Amino acid sequence: MFQRTQYVTCSTLFKLIDSSSKYSNYAPYFVDPVFKKNDQESLFESGDAEKLQHVPIKAAKNEHTCSVFHDSLTRKFINYVLRKGKKELARDLVEQTYENIKRIQLEKYNSSDEKRASIETNPVIILNKAVDNCKPLLELSPIKRGGVTYQVPVPVSPKRSEFLAFKWLLLAGKEKERTVHFPEKMAWELLDASENKGKVVKKKQDLHRQCEANRAYAHYRWS
Repeated sequence: MFQRTQYVTCSTLFKLIDSSSKYSNYAPYFVDPVFKKNDQESLFESGDAEKLQHVPIKAAKNEHTCSVFHDSLTRKFINYVLRKGKKELARDLVEQTYENIKRIQLEKYNSSDEKRASIETNPVIILNKAVDNCKPLLELSPIKRGGVTYQVPVPVSPKRSEFLAFKWLLLAGKEKERTVHFPEKMAWELLDASENKGKVVKKKQDLHRQCEANRAYAHYRWS
């Protein structure tokens, strides 16, 4: 006996793939909501707010808030610290890290009168500076040509560079003695990175030196 074979036409297969790839309930012409007060003020100043009067806008997500205490980079940092779904523990660790940073910076601020203007006491600003100083511009990618694997320098996307900065900062924060807690070590790493020094900044500079040494293989990226 012969088994009946079912044939699927190309149009049906395309519809199945197209329907499975659509995860959004919004049409492509819907724009993302602007929920931060500073961004809204800049839209009114530039005149772009009038253009959005008749444009449909997506609904804001649960984590979107207009509070002045909300920082998107801090939320990402908490998600990177998160392990095994323990969000409350990750939030507590980041809060303790901010407390340690605040305490260290206030001691410096109160001990010296001359350098008060150059001492930053806001942990959120220190985190932003640390991440910006740790972002790499290039990285090495293994590319095989003629049976030989070359380490080719390639540019890093902004999302990838931010991921590497967070990854290196967390790895440096975990390299500690048993008597030192994670928030204390993480606070010192963020302070060093915000001043453009420390393990993570040195790691980024070493990576850039390796990319500079292997620049002769840069043409293999397109070949």
